[in-house]
Amino acid sequence: MPLDNKTLLEAVKEAKSKSGQKKFNQTVDLIFDIKEIDMKAPEGKIQAVLELPHATGKPNRICIIASGELALKARNAQADKVIERVDLEELAGKKKDLRKLASSYDVFISETPLMPLVGKILGPVLGPRGKMPVPVPPNADIATVITKNRNTVVVRMRNQPIIQVSVGSEKMSDEELVNNIQAVLRLLEGKLKRGLKNVKFAFIKTSMGSPVKIKP
Repeated sequence: MPLDNKTLLEAVKEAKSKSGQKKFNQTVDLIFDIKEIDMKAPEGKIQAVLELPHATGKPNRICIIASGELALKARNAQADKVIERVDLEELAGKKKDLRKLASSYDVFISETPLMPLVGKILGPVLGPRGKMPVPVPPNADIATVITKNRNTVVVRMRNQPIIQVSVGSEKMSDEELVNNIQAVLRLLEGKLKRGLKNVKFAFIKTSMGSPVKIKP
C-alpha cells in the first residue's frame, strides 16, 4: 500500500473536516488493518517506541522512578511525577493505586538499578498496557530524556492484526501530521515481513470524528 504525501494530506484534511466542532483539542489517530501475518510469530507481537518529528500538542505525561540525585534532577526537569524507592515499595500489592498510576501517565522511565523492583511491583499493570519503563543509568541527562519522551508513541500490535497509534492533534498543521504519519509508516516498513504490503486498510480519525479511509 503506497502512501505518498499527497494521498495522506487529502486524508488528513478530510478527517479534520469530519471531526465536528468540539471544545477540546482532539487527538488524531492512525489505524491499520494488517493482512497475511502470523500472530504467533515475532512480527505479530510488534511493540516499538517511536519519537515523532513534530510535537503533538498533547505532550506525554511522564513518570520517573529514581532515587537520590537523579530523582532531584527529574523534579527540576519538570517530570509530571517522581517516584522514589520508598514510594515504590509502598505501592506493592495496592492494585487500585497501581491501576490509577498506570492510567495517569503515558511514559514511565526508571533508573536501571530499580528495574528489578519496578518489574515486580509495576510490571503486572504496565506490561499489558505497553508502558513498561524505559531504563536509564543513574548518571543520565534526565532533562534530555524527558524532553525526548514527551513526543513518543507506542506502535503496538497484540492479539489482533490491528494497529492504532496517535500521530498528533487536530490543531497541528496538516503537513506536520503527515510527517508524523510518515514516521510511523517507516517504522512499520521495517517491522512487517512484507512492509506496507501487509497493510490491508489504513484509516485516519479524530477522537470524536468518523474514520477516513486512506485511498492509495
